[in-house]
Amino acid sequence: MDSKSLLACAQRVALELPFTEHCWPFGPEYDVFKVGGKIFMLMGVAHGRPHVSLKSDPQKSLLNQQIYRSIEPGYHLNKKHWISVYAGDDISPGLIADLVNDSWNQVVDKLPKRTQKQMRPGG
Repeated sequence: MDSKSLLACAQRVALELPFTEHCWPFGPEYDVFKVGGKIFMLMGVAHGRPHVSLKSDPQKSLLNQQIYRSIEPGYHLNKKHWISVYAGDDISPGLIADLVNDSWNQVVDKLPKRTQKQMRPGG
């Protein structure tokens, strides 16, 4: 998957999730996606390489970094809880959708139970 497709796919998936807010609190160079006022995805460019940074379970994060060479510890983020995904042949739209959904759920899981019920479809 090339950089343009990576960013477009991640943004499309994120905006399809309920209660997602797209904003630019760090300036126009970083697209930020929040749910419940908490960040679950950032898109930007690091050293000329576009990337998508997502919250990730620490164990899944390590596993994904071993399986996919285009997934690295979160750029300028907590390396244990964030990953950055770069363009590469090993990245597919399905993988991006799974990672974005996982990130959204990681954030929602930390919100108050009442808020979680309001945000999750059927919940």
